[in-house]
Amino acid sequence: MITGTPKPIEEILEMVEPYDKIVVAGCHGCVTVCRVGGEKEVQVLASTLRLARESSGRKIEIKEVSLERQCDPEYVELMRPYVEEYQAVLSIACGAGIQFLAEKYTTTPLLPGINTGFLGVTERQGEWAERCQGCGDCVLHLTGGICPVTRCAKSLFHGPCGGSVRGICEIDKEVKCGWQLIIDRLKSLDQMENYGKLKPYKGWNTSRDGGPRRIIREDMI
Repeated sequence: MITGTPKPIEEILEMVEPYDKIVVAGCHGCVTVCRVGGEKEVQVLASTLRLARESSGRKIEIKEVSLERQCDPEYVELMRPYVEEYQAVLSIACGAGIQFLAEKYTTTPLLPGINTGFLGVTERQGEWAERCQGCGDCVLHLTGGICPVTRCAKSLFHGPCGGSVRGICEIDKEVKCGWQLIIDRLKSLDQMENYGKLKPYKGWNTSRDGGPRRIIREDMI
């Protein structure tokens, strides 16, 4: 899932300072799972903004909205009947959702209420860890299901750097060596032959292609 963390309320108050009538828009997707952008967070943020404005002697009108997904045109379109009546939209979806809203509502300022993090997993309640950088050229079948680009602190692609000690990365004693994890996993799967396979260097330029990547499924169009 895409993770995120709330922006400091001081930063949000500064962003909304020019406006007296805004929409606070949440998303029922990834940001709800990590509890930064769901319906509850919309309510809490809206209440905080109202109280802050009242304490300064200036009111603010806020419409609270929580879309199923802000990255899907079907749900984003539901805001059209009213969004242009407001001066700005404060979105607490991920950066992709915020940009998609901006593309659909070109005359309404879009403000980010969270800082988008990474593609990760829930390790335990309240704790998330990065697992994927979306590089577009997955090699997990050769590395035991452990990503060297993400799990190795240096994103080394053809084996460890030699700086780890007892399976711990040299950059931080709290970080396990990504390649040690891969080797241990390959041994447990009896697939160490994959460790010796030379993999082509990643074509970072072609995978990024100088701009935003696209996926097109002709069978779905």
